Amino acid sequence: MGGDTALVLGGGGLTGIGWECGILHGLARSGVDLSTAGLVVGTSAGSVVGAQLTSGLVTPQELYERQLGDASGEPVAKLGAATIARYALAMAGARGDGAAYRRRVGAMALAADTGQEAERREVLAARLVSHEWPARRLVVTAVDALTGEPAAFDRESGAGLVDAVSASCAVPGVWPPVTVGGRRFIDGGIRSATNADLAAGYDRVVIIAPITLGSRLVPSPAAQAAALRASGARVLLITPSATARKVFGRNVLDPSRRAPAARAGLSQATEHAAEAAEVWSP
Repeated sequence: MGGDTALVLGGGGLTGIGWECGILHGLARSGVDLSTAGLVVGTSAGSVVGAQLTSGLVTPQELYERQLGDASGEPVAKLGAATIARYALAMAGARGDGAAYRRRVGAMALAADTGQEAERREVLAARLVSHEWPARRLVVTAVDALTGEPAAFDRESGAGLVDAVSASCAVPGVWPPVTVGGRRFIDGGIRSATNADLAAGYDRVVIIAPITLGSRLVPSPAAQAAALRASGARVLLITPSATARKVFGRNVLDPSRRAPAARAGLSQATEHAAEAAEVWSP
């Protein structure tokens, strides 16, 4: 299995990483191993999970177990009210133009005092089990901070895996833009929470999306799933249950929430096992 299957892992902070790992482990335990996908698309949190899942060095169960460790020594970041307000202003000023919105957010990210890029890169490097692109096709999304153009990094792009994942996770206003090939990049979630349109052409697609919101400038996971279905693909969209959303809390960047989110994902996976098996089977 693999060539006509795609797994899309969306953004959603540290709780998103934990929840996605719980879902993946739970589905694998039910007999649906999504690590066999021919294509994995990772955005932000999903890029961290996708890079590990495709490495061949850890199983879905081991990925899940990695989320359960003590997080008490990890720093807590937060998307503050002032930063959220700047996002809103960028959207209002874009006047319906998605690229203009991304450029405005990119300008905000470039101007923000969010620490040293090298230090942030070290954090992401430590989370990955391998720093080499996998043999299985992995696409990591980001956005050019200057032009607003989307980027889809893979092993043929010339970008290193750690740099690509760091760029995909560079939440504007929280962490610094990341330099790849002389250009600065920000979180791929600024274009789309999942970037599931990159799975176009695949017959069977599973989308795991911690964030469900969208707008006319940032397509929602549901809208992208609908477009894939309209093209003839079999698509399963998995979004957080009410229990999982409660566990996430108000700050998805709080590391203390990662383990509870992973357990919530593992519990929720049973609800989707039958449908996932139907979508994933030839």
